[in-house]
Amino acid sequence: SASAAPPPPPPPAASESEAERLARDAEAMEAMAGKMGRERGGERPGAWKWAVRKGVWDFMEENDVADFPRPVHHRIPSFKGAAEAADRLAQMDEFKNAEVIKVNPDTPQKRVRENVLSSGKLLLTPQPRLRTGFFSRLAAGLNRLGSTPAQLRRAATSAGAAEFGVPIGLDEKVKVDLVVVGSTAVAKNGARIGKGEGFAELEYGMLRWMGAISAETLVVTTVHDCQVLDEADLPPKGSSGLNAHDVTVDIIVTPTRTIYTKPLAPKPPGILWELLSPQKLAQVRVLQELKARIEKESGVTLPTGPDEQLPPTAERRSRGGRGGGGGRGGRGGRGGRGSRRPPR
Repeated sequence: SASAAPPPPPPPAASESEAERLARDAEAMEAMAGKMGRERGGERPGAWKWAVRKGVWDFMEENDVADFPRPVHHRIPSFKGAAEAADRLAQMDEFKNAEVIKVNPDTPQKRVRENVLSSGKLLLTPQPRLRTGFFSRLAAGLNRLGSTPAQLRRAATSAGAAEFGVPIGLDEKVKVDLVVVGSTAVAKNGARIGKGEGFAELEYGMLRWMGAISAETLVVTTVHDCQVLDEADLPPKGSSGLNAHDVTVDIIVTPTRTIYTKPLAPKPPGILWELLSPQKLAQVRVLQELKARIEKESGVTLPTGPDEQLPPTAERRSRGGRGGGGGRGGRGGRGGRGSRRPPR
């Protein structure tokens, strides 16, 4: 039941090797595939998102606009032209005027993270899936990180962030000027869906609680043109629509264009505890710490969301040649401009 005590938290982990990170990410992606199969067509709010995700992932693979790591299913999909989108963002005033930028740790935003560091700005990046902590703080000259292009490229990777990043906690006094998120699909109405694990929303909610961001802090995403859907398709008519915890985006940047959206819904004011399941809470240690802290300071027991069946830890096994992702003849080109729209 929803009132049942959550499972015990996982043991603390100060860090993880690159091999461990890749293995756990692969396990999580396999598990998310199982979750997609259970929830597609179901009545749970947001179940419609799985059909949209699969349509985008399939289209990107079939039209060879997907980029390494492939296949892109159950990831924030990497795309050909990601560097061009990142460089387009770096030329925008919103980027130039920001001193502190939070960027997701996924592959398609690697060039964004590199541009933040090479511009002399402070980068905040989440530790992957919030497994080993909260955020890392990186900047040239901080914690042995030099300023050569090779060093900054290294620091922009997950392994580099683990090597050079300075962990921060919930008490960190920081003002984030710009938030960059990865996406699977977006629309001009600001609607966004990720890969289905909800970490962008949790990170956003915790930053709001910290006072690091406000409702006025701009949220930007970099995507391929084919990931920008018609407003009528995101969310699709007749669906349950966006969830209350969904974070809308203010600016969409592709390799070829910049789109200022008109968000159809306000951003969440923080963590919506009444929607957070005990099972999800048990996965993220920093959330457990935050919940315990709020309850201790306020003397009030926070609400708990409904139970959910999280995907089991997948068995790790060899996939042989799967994942190379040859696509269909490279129509995407360098900028990935070949086919622009996934089928509806």
